Amino acid sequence: MAASSAVLSRRLAGSGLWCGVTRPLVHIRSASAAEPGARKSDEEQLWEAASDAAGYLPFSRARVGSFFQEQPVLKNPFLEDALLRGYLKRHLPEESCSQAILSDLNAFGERVAKDIDTWGRECELNPPRLVHFDPWGRRVDHIVTSEAWKRLKDLSAQEGLVAIGYDKSFGEWRRVYQMSKLYIFSPSSGLYTCPLAMTDGAAKVIQSVGVSPPVEEAYRRLTSRQPERFWTSGQWMTERQGGSDVDTGTETVAIPQADGSYRLHGFKWFTSATDADMTLTLARVQDRSGSTTPGSRGLSLFYAEVSRDEDGRLRGIEVQRLKDKLGTRQMPTAELLLDGLPAYRLSEEGRGVASIANMLTITRIHNSISAAAAMRRVLQLARDYATRRTAFGKLLKDHPLHMQTLARMEVETRAAFLLVMDVCRLLGREESGLASEFDRHLLRLLTPVVKLFTGKQAVAVVSEGLESFGGQGYIEDTGMPGILRDAQVLSIWEGTTNVLSLDVLRCVARSSGMVLHAYFAHVKSLLAGASGVSSLDPAVKAVGGALSELEQFVQIAASRSPSYLELAARDLAYSLARIYAGALLIDHACWKDASPNDTYAALRWCEQELCLVASKQKRGCYDSSSASMDAALVYDNLIQK
Repeated sequence: MAASSAVLSRRLAGSGLWCGVTRPLVHIRSASAAEPGARKSDEEQLWEAASDAAGYLPFSRARVGSFFQEQPVLKNPFLEDALLRGYLKRHLPEESCSQAILSDLNAFGERVAKDIDTWGRECELNPPRLVHFDPWGRRVDHIVTSEAWKRLKDLSAQEGLVAIGYDKSFGEWRRVYQMSKLYIFSPSSGLYTCPLAMTDGAAKVIQSVGVSPPVEEAYRRLTSRQPERFWTSGQWMTERQGGSDVDTGTETVAIPQADGSYRLHGFKWFTSATDADMTLTLARVQDRSGSTTPGSRGLSLFYAEVSRDEDGRLRGIEVQRLKDKLGTRQMPTAELLLDGLPAYRLSEEGRGVASIANMLTITRIHNSISAAAAMRRVLQLARDYATRRTAFGKLLKDHPLHMQTLARMEVETRAAFLLVMDVCRLLGREESGLASEFDRHLLRLLTPVVKLFTGKQAVAVVSEGLESFGGQGYIEDTGMPGILRDAQVLSIWEGTTNVLSLDVLRCVARSSGMVLHAYFAHVKSLLAGASGVSSLDPAVKAVGGALSELEQFVQIAASRSPSYLELAARDLAYSLARIYAGALLIDHACWKDASPNDTYAALRWCEQELCLVASKQKRGCYDSSSASMDAALVYDNLIQK
């Protein structure tokens, strides 16, 4: 063996591998295992003896090596977000309430990073489950949720995550304050932001129809800061025949009772946050002959509490099953049979769809906030990881191409944030009685535009964010894949991209074009504010040119058939979003405390094609032949058969 060691030393010395090297050569062997009982070769014994003597060969037997990659660290999301802090500093009134808001958001950001994020992760790892029967065979339909889910409900009350939106002491900025807090909370919330969105929407509906019995107590609970009193609300609209198409897809009937209440009978196909304390739902009132009115004219809005009888059974509800979803697994979503559920009619009979308009505004804004928050969170983690991960001899942050990728994500995230916050600003003005007709038109148009646009942005940006972690972004126990799964719902819930694009056309038609008039006027006013800032000239020119193209498109489309505008609806909505985001980025870059990064973000955003609908129009994408050609392309194989 001594002779063998000498031979090995001579070979290594002769190769020059020892020169200037402080560690001996590590031999990487095949991972295939030797057969049981097989003798080790002389060469294997030689290598093992040498490595054992020196203490090397780190991956031998139970050794796993000394390197472990540092994981990204979640820091205070408020302090890590320069745009959020800058926006609030610029817009909040310079009063004591401004300092109170900033102090609260800072403290909440610390709580998110230190505690709440862990609770949200626990909800992902311990999703809800349904227990149909007790040990003795009684039907109980218990939805069992994690302790973290229950803690998040208490936290939501304590932190005023719904209540702030109804606190008049914050004036027109109460919605900006509330949504800023939800923006910090959302990615760590274990999807508790979903029941909060529906709770907020329910409170808004009750407020709009009048806070009076039998919903007066419910309103107080929905907006309470006391955990023991706080209620959440469900939103049970979707049935088997339709999602967004509630007009023709709602089969649930409401049977009048002698005391003025109703009993609901029907099947709700998709009920989110099914463990809520109450719900709002649509149904058709049945007359004495058993008939109902079809279409939207037959739909009324009802309020129902979720309660149990003395035997522990749900009153008028059977939980059929929990949905097995791609994402949002932390939250119970169920199919429900309503079999005599006690309820009260909130709307005038036949005015159910009109009564939920305010609720849709609220829930769509919540959806948009969650989209912007998901983008910001994955970017914050990717940014931190770039300071910890070394590849090809240097940290990721020192690779220009990697920084370019993160910068592009940052520009998208900034645009999304400013879009959402402007809608929150408009909502706050409306609820405070300060909104002009101009403001109300903008709010009506921008709510669906921002929701559809940010929903699509979130999927793309979060996907890119996962890629920035390499293979670890694809590994479940890092928590990264869950961010992407949860982001996918944002383009679906509360109206898909196409449904909301058509909603944009409806609000244009119903306002006789006034929403577009308000839009054009406001974008022009934002650009005018940047007229003296030479560094922003390219961006101002790009947005101004795109706005002119959009005006020309609107003039041409006004003389075409409805089918022409329907084909253009999606591209029109995207164009409205891109142009408006460009104007907001320019406006933010003009304020006195703006940084060079604000200017750079505006310039980068405006390098893209802003008015997609105009360029597509010039190529004939909305002509009468396009629809049939699209269908032929999609079903090409079937047509050939």
